[in-house]
Amino acid sequence: MTNLHKQMFQAWNAREFDVFGSILHPDYTYTGGDGKEHSGGPQVGEAIAQMYATAFPDATITIDKLYEVEGVSICEFVARGTHGGELMGIPATGKPVDIRVCNVIEIREGKVYREREYMDMAAMMAQIQA
Repeated sequence: MTNLHKQMFQAWNAREFDVFGSILHPDYTYTGGDGKEHSGGPQVGEAIAQMYATAFPDATITIDKLYEVEGVSICEFVARGTHGGELMGIPATGKPVDIRVCNVIEIREGKVYREREYMDMAAMMAQIQA
C-alpha cells in the first residue's frame, strides 16, 4: 500500500494543494486541535491545509514515525516554521514554531476518508506569542 501520509505531506510541503485535495475522499472529514469535526469533502481539507500554509509560509512537515494497519495510517510528525501570516485571528508575529503532531487517517477506496490531528494547541500558541 502506498502511504497516503507521505503523499499528503509531500504535497503540503510543496504547496501543491490540488494534489493534496486529490488524495482526499469525496466524504472527507477533518478533526483538528480544537476537537471540532469539519465535513465537506476535499474542499475542507484543502482550505485547512492552505490556512496553515498561509500562517506558516516557510513551514515543513517531517515524518518521525509511521504505522499502518488495514484501513488506518498513524503518523507522528514535526511541523516547523515561522508564524508569517494570520492564524485564527492572530496576526503574524515572526516567531518560530516547532510542534509535534499525531495524525490519524482512515482510508476508504484508496483515499483519506477521515483525518484526526492531535497536537498541543496551547504550546503552539505559546510559541507564537512568546
